[in-house]
Amino acid sequence: MARDVALGLKEAQRMVDIIGRPEDQVGEEERKRIALETVENFAHHINKGFLEYRKSVTEAGEFAVTEWVGQGSILRDALGREYIDALGGFGLYSLGIRHPKVVAAVKAQLDRSPQYSQEMLDPLRAHLGKVIAAITPGDIQYGFFANSGTEAVEGAMKLAKFYTGKPGFIAMLRGFHGKTLGSLSLMGKSVFRQPLLPLLEGVRHVPFGDADAVEKALAAAKAVGDGIAAVVAEPIQGEAGAIVPPDDFWPRLRELCDHYGVLLIADEVQTGFGRTGTLFGVDHWDVTPDIMCFGKALGGGVVPMSAFFSTPKIWKVMEPNPFMHTTTTGGNPLACAAALAQITVTLGEDLPRQAAEKGDYVLGKLREFQSRFPQILQEVRGKGLLIGMEFPTDEVGFKVAAGLFSRGVLTAGTLTNAQTIRIEPALNISYELLDELLNRLEDTLKSLA
Repeated sequence: MARDVALGLKEAQRMVDIIGRPEDQVGEEERKRIALETVENFAHHINKGFLEYRKSVTEAGEFAVTEWVGQGSILRDALGREYIDALGGFGLYSLGIRHPKVVAAVKAQLDRSPQYSQEMLDPLRAHLGKVIAAITPGDIQYGFFANSGTEAVEGAMKLAKFYTGKPGFIAMLRGFHGKTLGSLSLMGKSVFRQPLLPLLEGVRHVPFGDADAVEKALAAAKAVGDGIAAVVAEPIQGEAGAIVPPDDFWPRLRELCDHYGVLLIADEVQTGFGRTGTLFGVDHWDVTPDIMCFGKALGGGVVPMSAFFSTPKIWKVMEPNPFMHTTTTGGNPLACAAALAQITVTLGEDLPRQAAEKGDYVLGKLREFQSRFPQILQEVRGKGLLIGMEFPTDEVGFKVAAGLFSRGVLTAGTLTNAQTIRIEPALNISYELLDELLNRLEDTLKSLA
């Protein structure tokens, strides 16, 4: 594409004008044009591969499903087609889309200052740190705010190496921690790793939920003199398909890390803030990690936000030179306002309890479907509203997701296990919508049977 600054200005101004108009002042023809142009722009300026992968294109008919407006657990595309959101932005929308309390807090802060000066002390970031210290287990007290989950994991890895002086990590097969190079080194699936090898050295992978394997890896590393900084795991594996470990796994991880003198990092990016039926995933087993990573739901589904937090003893290494780990936009006032509002909603509306109760309800219904359609729905698992449905093949899983999409339900597979379809809606989704979602799933399974 040849350089054309005048075209750039014209096109930018056109979309800014559309955004600025009330919804009822954007006509049907203009919306159709937006839907068609979006496909064209993805093909020429984002990634053509998405157009073959996204059900919003392959299953949508003449006009691709172009995201337009959402509220709560309902999404509507540019042409007015409605979808029940059972995907929740992969865990982003724990409070639903555009929760009014979070939106109001962000708008109010926007009228004061959208970013910070980098020199003055910013009160919202400090106050959010105090709040997270108050609600996390054990003596977790200090933290650093960033923008995405993978940044939180990268920071946790740096902190562990900095504190222990050791280079290595033990991570879990099928684990997912992000796709920047450090986080990718921890990932437990070759398709994302292999094209980019070599990654960080000294990372050993063991089966998730197998504490004996972790012990053997730690013992072997010690025997040959390989320094291990930390064991890293998700409390419940999200992208692997809502894999719940045995009840003794996390308590034994804590014991093993203490015994071998390595840190324990809990990646709570997807499980944190109520998703699994407790405030944090590790709360199911009353375990306190040395470092916790947060993301996704932290910003209330309104502003990107992540963090990694640790204890005063470990954080001490960051004090002599606080510029050892920095970011320009992480923990900005808008994100902190969103996170503070998110926590008031999560705690005030007792979303962890809601997730636990609704999760039990959905899992019960899904197990009924499993007994009726055993050749299609082979396994159901999860905690709270982090639920996975396992199918015999990737193809069957895609047919289920596509069938749900054609029936107005938004869901998807996972990034490290394509046979699993996730159900990960807002924690405050109504039982009426859950029933409608389940009815449409039942209809999809019947059509495949």
